Amino acid sequence: MPIVPEDKDWTWVLDKACPDCGFDGPGTDYDSVPGLTRKAAVRFAAVLERPGVAVRPDDSTWAPVEYVAHVRDVCRIFAHRLGVALHGSAEPPAIAAFAAKVGFADGLPVFENWDQDRTAEADNYLAQAPAMVAAQLTEAAETVSRAFESVPAADRTRAARRSNGSLFTVDEMATYFVHDLIHHLHDVRA
Repeated sequence: MPIVPEDKDWTWVLDKACPDCGFDGPGTDYDSVPGLTRKAAVRFAAVLERPGVAVRPDDSTWAPVEYVAHVRDVCRIFAHRLGVALHGSAEPPAIAAFAAKVGFADGLPVFENWDQDRTAEADNYLAQAPAMVAAQLTEAAETVSRAFESVPAADRTRAARRSNGSLFTVDEMATYFVHDLIHHLHDVRA
């Protein structure tokens, strides 16, 4: 049975702590994000060594392998988004045209909103091999960690806009990103 799609706007984690997982967005230092990311990847890999990682606990909750596959893709997506913020829009012309049409023609690069639920279903996260997912997450987490580490402090105020209108500086993007990982560690009780 398909999971009901998530439609929350999580940008509020930039302004206050998450009551579910305890992550303190405003209290999270940019320089801590790569280390938090690497530690989370190790914990997620350990989760995938448990028995039953491809079993959903109920009809409305992902199985652990689905959460970890999602986190792997979050790392990949944010490495891309960071590149867009720092180097300009790498999105297709249709996204740039859409941004101009809805009033985002403020000179900021635009990245497309990601439908995580569609990706989970299309890529069949539930059927992916846990060992492969763990290896891919380790690689993706290292890539995004190095990408965040490589940003000079002066460039952390550079910004990009998500196609739904949300604006992120590089610093905010790092906080938003690492909350996703910490929150999903909470979801899988790691």
